[in-house]
Amino acid sequence: MNILLFDGPERDQLLPFTFIRPVAHLRIGIDRLQDKWEAFLGVKCGQYTQDYLQPKFPTETAKENLFINPAYIPNQALADKVKTLTLNDALTVDGNILACLTESTLPPEVNSSINCIEVEFSLIHIKTAADLFLNNAAVLALDFKRLTKGKKSAPISSSNQLIAPENIFLEEGAKVECAILNATEGPIYIGKNAEVMEGSMLRGSIALCEQAVVKMGTKIYNGTTLGPYTKAAGELNNVLILGYSNKGHDGFLGNAVIGEWCNIGAASDASNLKNNYGKIRVWNYQTENFAKTDLQFCGLLMGDYSRCSIHSIFNTATVVGVCANLFGTGFPRTFLPSFSYGGAQGLKTYAFEKAMESNAAMMQRRKIALTQIDRDILENIYDLTAKWRKD
Repeated sequence: MNILLFDGPERDQLLPFTFIRPVAHLRIGIDRLQDKWEAFLGVKCGQYTQDYLQPKFPTETAKENLFINPAYIPNQALADKVKTLTLNDALTVDGNILACLTESTLPPEVNSSINCIEVEFSLIHIKTAADLFLNNAAVLALDFKRLTKGKKSAPISSSNQLIAPENIFLEEGAKVECAILNATEGPIYIGKNAEVMEGSMLRGSIALCEQAVVKMGTKIYNGTTLGPYTKAAGELNNVLILGYSNKGHDGFLGNAVIGEWCNIGAASDASNLKNNYGKIRVWNYQTENFAKTDLQFCGLLMGDYSRCSIHSIFNTATVVGVCANLFGTGFPRTFLPSFSYGGAQGLKTYAFEKAMESNAAMMQRRKIALTQIDRDILENIYDLTAKWRKD
C-alpha cells in the first residue's frame, strides 16, 4: 500500500511553519507528525505537498494510494481503522477527509463516488499554528508512552534532584548534572546525547530531542519541546522549538513556536499576555488580516531562518515569517513578513543573497550545507511573500 501524507486545508493556517516543509514534517510533542503515523501504521509513508517543495519532498504515486491528512494526531485505534479501508472508502471527521484509499494520484475530496465513514472517537487536530503549542503537552505525554514503552532509562546521575523519577527517561548518551527535574505533572524526556547543564530547573512535561542543550540555570515549564540540536537558556513556558535553533541566553518565551535555524538574541523577551487580559488577535495568512481568537495566551510565532538581535522585545502574538532579520529598540509590528529587515524604526526587504549568506553561515556551524534545493525553496517563498513587504 502506497501511503501519502497530504497537505490538507490546515496547511495555510499552519504558516509560517509550513512555508519550508510539508505538514507531515511538523514536530509536535517529541517527534514529527510523519514519525507518529509511521510508528502506528508500521510502514514508511511518503508525502504530497506544495509544488515548490516537491524537489525536496517528492511524491511517488502508485495504482492505489492511501491519502492521510497528518494534521490529526494518530493513535493505534485510528491506525487500525485506516488499515481496514477498501478502495474508495474514506474516513471523515466532521465531514472532512482524514484518510481515503483511491486510484487517484491527487488528494481526495468528498463526492458521490466515495464511501464516507465518520470517525466515532475524539482526536487531537492541529488546525492552526497556535495549536502546535496548545496541544504540545498532551501530544508529548502520548509520545513519551510510545517511545519509552518496554525500554529502560539510561542511568540518572545522583547529583540531580528528582521528583517522580518514574516519569523521567534518558536516552543513550544523555547528560544531566546538578539539575532539578520535577515530573509530577508530566513526563520529562531527555533524548540521545542531549544535555542539561548545572542549576537548571525542569518541570514536566518537557522533551529534549537529540543533541539539544539546556544551558546553566535555565528554567523550563510544562509543555515545552526543544527540537534536535536546539540550545536553550533563560525562561521557557510551553514553547515548541522545531530544531537547530538557538535561544542561548536569558530572556522569556511563553506559549510560542520557533522554527528551525532561528536565533533569539540575548535578553530578548516576548509577551504572551495582553495587559488588559483580553482575547488575542493573530495574523492569518489565509485571510491576510488579523483574526479574532479565543486565546488569552499567545507569544512569539517565528518562522524558520529568522533571527532577532540582543534585547529584542515582541508584543503578544507576534507572527514572524521566514528569513526575517530583526533588530533595534522598541516593539515591532505584530506581523513581520518573510524577508523583513529592521524593526520598530522601520522595515525593508532583506536582500535574498544576504539572507542566504547568513543561513549558510549558521548551518555551517552545525556542519550542514545550505543546498541549491533549499535556496530554490526559499526563493519561491521570497516571491510568494513579496506582497506583504513594503519598503
